[in-house]
Amino acid sequence: MISSPDQHVIYQVSHGVLVLQINRPDKKNALTQTMYAALAQGIVAGDQDDDIKVMLIRGTEECFTSGNDVNDFVKAPDMGTERPSVQFMKAIGHARKPVIAAVGGLAIGIGTTMLLHCDLVYASEESFLQLPFTRLGLCPEAGSSLLLRQIVGHQRASELLLLGERFSAQQAREYGIVNDVLPAAGYLEHAMTKAHELARLPADAVQTSKALIKRNQAQPLDDIISTELTEFARLLQTPDAQAVFQAFLNKKSRA
Repeated sequence: MISSPDQHVIYQVSHGVLVLQINRPDKKNALTQTMYAALAQGIVAGDQDDDIKVMLIRGTEECFTSGNDVNDFVKAPDMGTERPSVQFMKAIGHARKPVIAAVGGLAIGIGTTMLLHCDLVYASEESFLQLPFTRLGLCPEAGSSLLLRQIVGHQRASELLLLGERFSAQQAREYGIVNDVLPAAGYLEHAMTKAHELARLPADAVQTSKALIKRNQAQPLDDIISTELTEFARLLQTPDAQAVFQAFLNKKSRA
């Protein structure tokens, strides 16, 4: 198993489960491009390692991830290129082995859209989710314009993506985004228990079953991710989006 190329993404293996921990609590686990690269590489490596049966993504105790690191995001190259964030989207979307998420605290932007690619999601009752793209002058990403509608239906997807309001883990469970909501003290243990349970099952049967569940999804998903990225790049240059990001950066510089 390879070691993580980024200090803020920790790889740990536990009885056939590869745990990928986002560990940058001082920045609310905001993701940089090097962190995305580490997550993508970890998923690909875990998928290729016969000793790994399941992959689990977690944050720190009080935060899953607040989304993109804005400073890193603004400095990044053209959104249409194959950036590490795109590599991560594709890695999690194409993983053959089960991917589980354990969500505590904030799950903002990519922190929510990545859950749509996961096979099982367990959340703390104190956590909340948000897809704030329109509030930033942007559009959905990571295939969420397709996957969210498939999971929750047109009206609910419109509610979450167009209004961009925060919603609770309980609402996410009601909508089918989250499998179960647990007390803050027990959500991670519960997710690990389910991961170990999956890891003990016949791997071929589990992976074949996942492939059947997701059959015919890969190409439409890649196409919609590509389209989203094109529109995202266009919107990022609009006055509305530029004003939002500039206001955020000015606020940070005064802090």
